[in-house]
Amino acid sequence: MLNGIRIIEIEGLGPGPFAAMHLADLGADVITIHRKGGGSITADQSVLDRGKRSIALDLKDPDDLATAKQLIASADALIEGFRPGVMERLGLGPSDCHATNPRLVYGRMTGWGQTGPRAETAGHDLNYIAQSGALWYASEPGSPPITPATLVGDIGGGALYLTVGILSGILNAQTTGKGTVVDAAIVDGSAHMMTLLMALRQAGGLSMERGHSLLDGPHWSRSYVCSDGGYVSVQALEPQFYAAFLEKLDLSDDPEFAKQHDRALWPKLTARLTDIFVREPRLHWDDLFAGSDACVAVVLSPEESANAPHMSARHVWHHTEGTLQAAPAPRFDGRTADIKPAPKRGQHTDEILSDLKKTQRPAP
Repeated sequence: MLNGIRIIEIEGLGPGPFAAMHLADLGADVITIHRKGGGSITADQSVLDRGKRSIALDLKDPDDLATAKQLIASADALIEGFRPGVMERLGLGPSDCHATNPRLVYGRMTGWGQTGPRAETAGHDLNYIAQSGALWYASEPGSPPITPATLVGDIGGGALYLTVGILSGILNAQTTGKGTVVDAAIVDGSAHMMTLLMALRQAGGLSMERGHSLLDGPHWSRSYVCSDGGYVSVQALEPQFYAAFLEKLDLSDDPEFAKQHDRALWPKLTARLTDIFVREPRLHWDDLFAGSDACVAVVLSPEESANAPHMSARHVWHHTEGTLQAAPAPRFDGRTADIKPAPKRGQHTDEILSDLKKTQRPAP
């Protein structure tokens, strides 16, 4: 879908490389400028580099810096994830790059953003979503929020917002001839993701107190432990799905369970379901609810997910190059979502340098 689009990525961590991988999955020509000689930033060959080309440069070396500028002049977009000011000190800031490539979409990936009191301070995923409000509901009442996987901040609020920003900028450049700077901050994106919950609050279904909202308080919206130590998830929100859930458990005639939205009963009914689910192993519940609209699904590890019937039928997971990887997403009609190999650091250096000498895309 992105054939003909060139992205230059400056080697970084987490959300920046993920966003660049996402664009490569979609067909963009992504060239990653890896740090010459390696280092502690990434492994010599990373899953996050799949589908990209790699050139190894030392951006403090004048000749290598000139090569980087040539590559950026040939690109539709750039991705960098340093603290504010670092790229400017290298001579690769937005004004420097736009001087030779006015159409460039300059993607900046940070946790705190380019401005604000915390902009130049360190942080990690947990800190960003703590400040944005996205961490608030990640616990049971009375306990500290747990540290979730980086999907909420680095990927959801960071990488995917950067991807949307870059694609929006490219579309705008195609009609206006002018590039832009994308300030993709994890605090911004993860806060923006909370809009769905704010809509729930507007409708009266969200409390600022953990464990009392429509999605984190009821007995029908949580996970339960099974007799074998596995888990099963339940989220039977709508009345017809809740009825199907009760029917499968032979609880349709139970007067207490009939009161789905009686908040006073939620703790008691949670305890009753806890006692029910712990009587049987996970496989029992998987079989019982299979094919129903009860909105129940067992909790799987990534390895288990790879072998689950639905995930297997859609060919979601693949063991590629010795690593479990998920197929590119989203899908497009008539196209196969292939996983492309990841290059080793600097693998395409000679090829890219040769291409620069032969044919350079003229700067607008």
